[in-house]
Amino acid sequence: MLCEKKGYFGEYGGRFVPPELEKVLDEVAEAFERYKDDPEFLDELNYYFQQYVGRPSPLYYAEKLTQKAGGAKIYLKREDLNHTGAHKINNTIGQVLLAKRLGKKRIIAETGAGQHGVATATACALFDMECIIYMGEVDTQRQQLNVFRMELLGAKVVAVKDGLRTLKEAVDAALDDLIKNYKDTYYMLGSAVGPHPYPDMVKAFQSVIGQEARDQMMEAEGSLPDYLIACVGGGSNAIGLFAPFYDDKDVKMIGVEPAGKGLSPGMHAASLTLGKPGIIHGFKCYVLQDEKGEILPVHSISAGLDYPGVGPEHSYYKDSGRAEYVTITDQEALEAFFELSKLEGIIPALESAHAVAYAIKLAGKLSPDQKIVVNLSGRGDKDVAQVSEMVKNKAIAISF
Repeated sequence: MLCEKKGYFGEYGGRFVPPELEKVLDEVAEAFERYKDDPEFLDELNYYFQQYVGRPSPLYYAEKLTQKAGGAKIYLKREDLNHTGAHKINNTIGQVLLAKRLGKKRIIAETGAGQHGVATATACALFDMECIIYMGEVDTQRQQLNVFRMELLGAKVVAVKDGLRTLKEAVDAALDDLIKNYKDTYYMLGSAVGPHPYPDMVKAFQSVIGQEARDQMMEAEGSLPDYLIACVGGGSNAIGLFAPFYDDKDVKMIGVEPAGKGLSPGMHAASLTLGKPGIIHGFKCYVLQDEKGEILPVHSISAGLDYPGVGPEHSYYKDSGRAEYVTITDQEALEAFFELSKLEGIIPALESAHAVAYAIKLAGKLSPDQKIVVNLSGRGDKDVAQVSEMVKNKAIAISF
């Protein structure tokens, strides 16, 4: 059974937080339960999805990529075409509408690659709310374009200088802020992670991806896809695609984790592949940890995937066998980044390139009558400077 008790997916999820956060999380959970099926709330959400985000996003048949890969048809769910350039805006619009109903005017968020930060700053600009974004110092350096975008939208970006200075530390800093300022602050968590109700809430707002893909595939092919593929860091874009197909047992679901520079400790961020159950950031999931339970350092070329935990629902999907989780290296993701750009004229985010890379591998092993839907979770504008620098410094083995 998927949810045996509130806030849990099997043994994963829950809420492990200081007492002072229990009340504020209860307030958020109660608001979500009250409004998630409320017709007025849903009408407002759908208005902004259609008129502001630009939904529905297309389901595009990547014919040239399919021909190159050989085998199954590859369809791309074009979340990269959303306003702000990624799937993250689906969640921030939903949460800002909740924050508005709670009377909150100060919004905080964490960000890795900066896409959630940009989406949060965008929603705050739209609804005239104060916005503070916590971002690891390393990520602010490799994602300078998104830092400027957030500031342009009126947000204050705080570079977190603790630990590895990446996404985990950004979440730590945001939670510390919430503990100190919970009375007037709303924490807009960006992935399907964290203490209850965030995994449920983020899934609810991101499930528009899978709901649309389901209808679009039926219209295009008259049948459901054989495979769904999405990259997994925290796992919001993947759960948004997967959840509406959960009961369709013939539809196989594959999450793609970052193998980074290899599967040695500190070289990757493959939490489901090499982690073990533990508690991080107030919830239980698969965590990359040592024998003493200390969180291990992580690495990925994509700032949005270098997280040592993962969403609790993905942890449950792994244990139950409903989804399979695989890995793609930095080098393979870069090759897919260039491949999709050259073949289809679509520059993917480095995060999404992990999913594209695995789809190319898989398609060649399947028959032409089979179909794959890849969630193209974001566009690669934010990554072009980083990749360009790597090419210039000959840090990657890619030839134009």
